Amino acid sequence: MQLKDTLNLPQTSFPMRASLTTREPARLEHWKKIGLYRRGQEQNAAKPTFILHDGPPFTNGDVHIGTALNKLLKDTVLRYKTQRGYRTPYVPGWDCHGLPIEHKVSKELREAKKELTTAELRAECAGFSARFMEKQRAQFQRLGVQADWEHEYKTMDPGYEAAELRAFAQFVERGLVYRSKKPVYWSIPCETALAEAEIEYKDHVSPSIYVKFPVPAEEAKKFGLPTDLPLSILIWTTTPWTLPANLAIAVHPQVAYRVLQAGGEYLFVAEPLIETVLKVCKIEATPVGDSFKGQKFEHLQARHPFIDRASPVVLAEYVTTDTGTGAVHTAPGHGLDDYQTGLKYGLEIYCPLDDKGRYVNDGKIPAELVGVTVLESKGKCPANDKVLEILKQKGALLHLESFSHSYPHCWRSKTPVVFRAMDQWFIALDKPFTDAKGRAQNSMRELAKASIGAVKWIPEGGENRIRGAVETRPDWCISRQRAWGVPIPAFFGEDGAAHLDANVIRALADKFEKQGSNAWFEQDAEKLLEGIPAAKNWPRPLKKSTDTLDVWIDSGCSHAAVLKRDPQLTWPADLYLEGSDQHRGWFQSSLWTALATDAAPPYRSVLTHGFVVDESGRKLSKSDGKPQTADDYVKKYGADLIHLWIASEDFRHDITLSENIFTQVSNTYRGIRNTLMYQLGNLADFDAARDTVSPEHFTPLDQWALNKLATLITEVTREFDAYNFHLGLKAIDQFVSVTLSRQYHDIWKDRLYTFAPNWPERRAAQTAMHAILRALLGMLAPMLPFTTDEGWSHLAAGTDFAEDSIHLQPWPQVDPVWLSPAFAQAGTEIEAILKFRERVYEKLEALRQEKKIGKFLDAQVTLTAANATEPMPLLRRHVDSLPELFIVSRVQLVSGANAEMEIAVAPADGVRCPRSWRWVPELVAADGFEEKVSPRDQAALLAKYALQKN
Repeated sequence: MQLKDTLNLPQTSFPMRASLTTREPARLEHWKKIGLYRRGQEQNAAKPTFILHDGPPFTNGDVHIGTALNKLLKDTVLRYKTQRGYRTPYVPGWDCHGLPIEHKVSKELREAKKELTTAELRAECAGFSARFMEKQRAQFQRLGVQADWEHEYKTMDPGYEAAELRAFAQFVERGLVYRSKKPVYWSIPCETALAEAEIEYKDHVSPSIYVKFPVPAEEAKKFGLPTDLPLSILIWTTTPWTLPANLAIAVHPQVAYRVLQAGGEYLFVAEPLIETVLKVCKIEATPVGDSFKGQKFEHLQARHPFIDRASPVVLAEYVTTDTGTGAVHTAPGHGLDDYQTGLKYGLEIYCPLDDKGRYVNDGKIPAELVGVTVLESKGKCPANDKVLEILKQKGALLHLESFSHSYPHCWRSKTPVVFRAMDQWFIALDKPFTDAKGRAQNSMRELAKASIGAVKWIPEGGENRIRGAVETRPDWCISRQRAWGVPIPAFFGEDGAAHLDANVIRALADKFEKQGSNAWFEQDAEKLLEGIPAAKNWPRPLKKSTDTLDVWIDSGCSHAAVLKRDPQLTWPADLYLEGSDQHRGWFQSSLWTALATDAAPPYRSVLTHGFVVDESGRKLSKSDGKPQTADDYVKKYGADLIHLWIASEDFRHDITLSENIFTQVSNTYRGIRNTLMYQLGNLADFDAARDTVSPEHFTPLDQWALNKLATLITEVTREFDAYNFHLGLKAIDQFVSVTLSRQYHDIWKDRLYTFAPNWPERRAAQTAMHAILRALLGMLAPMLPFTTDEGWSHLAAGTDFAEDSIHLQPWPQVDPVWLSPAFAQAGTEIEAILKFRERVYEKLEALRQEKKIGKFLDAQVTLTAANATEPMPLLRRHVDSLPELFIVSRVQLVSGANAEMEIAVAPADGVRCPRSWRWVPELVAADGFEEKVSPRDQAALLAKYALQKN
């Protein structure tokens, strides 16, 4: 036997190469076989509950990398909470209804030239949703997401739809649902109204025009305006296509207005904007007469520039003098402010557009505009062009230029939306009502604002975001002109009057729970209302509503349809975790519905994450085309690397996705894996039950390491409790790369490799290493579920798979001994020695560069100073450990008169031991070996092989 064969070298079957893409699927099968999710819930069955309620993704495509970010963050949170001793039932959900699915299915049907009934179309949509549900489920499971997949919720399930309608009935019962012709966001390509959350603001270039509305001489005279030249009120707009719907001109009651003479005509504008108007329109003009506040001109009857009707002057506080002319073109059917003004002055809520965005032939629209669309294509709007042509012909267009601004776009079609007045159902947010607890409330909005303060928002800025959204949003438009959704259970008499009753809705919900909501589309009104007493006295015949509920009500009712109906869950949820855009979406819709059903928020805490962006900061959005899916990255890197990428980022902000980022994450992963492999290898002959030593056998170095471990566990626990996974991971990475790799592991090698297996110093090092490895596996488990479970299996069973799992182990705890005064003192002193070691290493490195030594073990160190000179007293207390700590063959402390520490390094005297490579004064014979070794190595060999003989 050669001496090198006598060393206790690391031995482990834990592979150095992770091969995540090929090895992870086998672990998934193993987790399924041992019932990992179920066992985790069972072992914590009597413990406190932590409910993270899943926001359902749309079932209309592969899992996008941004969706994977969301699901893996949830998985990380729940794995951590499970380790912390909570029962964490996680019921995943699916958002099955809505425009994205109907849009895709309808497109496929058109391409196949198929025409279906509404019920048949809904069946196709259900099938489409089910197919992608199956696909997404498999992709989430491949990522390692642990969930109760057998009891997932689907918004198209009859039981869910019934719960949603019962929640809707609460709004109706409280008198908060009304029907009105009111401007709403309208997507022309999708032919439906849109919710606030379905709007994206993008930069847009619009025509900026200044248009003259003529004032008849008799009107001018009535209001003390000059009549010797033609007079026009000058308006400014960036939506020429809305001019055919103009019914008034709004001015501010307290702003001063003035008449300007520009050549042979007069222009009426706000006095503060005169200079701007002249500059922009490139005209010269002089003021005429006095200025008067806008309130003087209320009811002045100007004329529409190209349609034969009056355009009266009305007063509005929202008119500003920031831009334009101070006279605002008002079309009550095309803007919310305009609508409110129209109601105030009794104007018609006029909208001359059909569902496809074309001007209708209503006898009021000029013939040349009938059929022209306002839908913009390739930057061109036919309606704008045609209106501009008419204005030029009429001599009403004073100036035209391009204007860049932020404008709302449909999130699905990416086209500019239009504001279009039509009959829709709304939930009133500013109407007094009695809540579910019998308390009088001023309004839903006020109740929402008060409730927001009772929720913990993470980050804190989330509270301002949702508060701003709640404060500024209009009444909730809840009706959609789509087939694939939950029907609004309203009926209409022959006179057009709507009938909507809470008790009827509840009765229909009972029917839908058994038959499904398709019954609405398959049965006539009489059949649907059969056996429902509340509808008995409604006039007949009745016609069913063809509208469906906004899908944000679908998902927004999940707290009622899932948390309250599933016996393993509780209401409210402890946490909602979604993207930051959901302050306008799911967080808000869930809040409104919960306030209606329970007068309280459905969540205790809300945590938000940013979006996945490329290196230029551009958001990777599913609706932008087809960016890379989560599956693409899993196939290339493995799920654990995606887990680690997410955990390494401050997800509260946008998260960059690039090859460079994954290279950095891969390097971090390799460092962690190599550490696990090194520790597993050095614990190959360590049986914790047999070989663990008591604390008094620990060397100061071991005490230092465990004291550092205690600090690490405390820090990581604190950061994970605050969901700062990136900071926890950073602390672990620092511990692995510095405390272990550069210090402890490096110093340990001599003891671990060359000491006799059972020597107390070696077993002490292994005892400490065992504690460190268990803690590392536990802390990394939420972020590296596959790798840590693999490591745990090798530690616990010496194989790739074990019946137990790291994910069933409790979160690492700090042993009080590690924080005891003795350990704390050792930690402080060893830390000081290692810091001093840096000065020694500078000298040793210089010696190595001179090629006088190869390794630092080839050197000896002499330290000379007065006994009181720091750190001489410290070094004397640890003099026997200094060669090990410095990783040199000899350290000599010499008392001198000098106040400064003198560090001298030189090649070591004596001979080098061929086994431990340490230089010693002499070598001695070792039985059974030709080569001589150091006395310590001789004793180690005797002990090791005597042990084997016994």
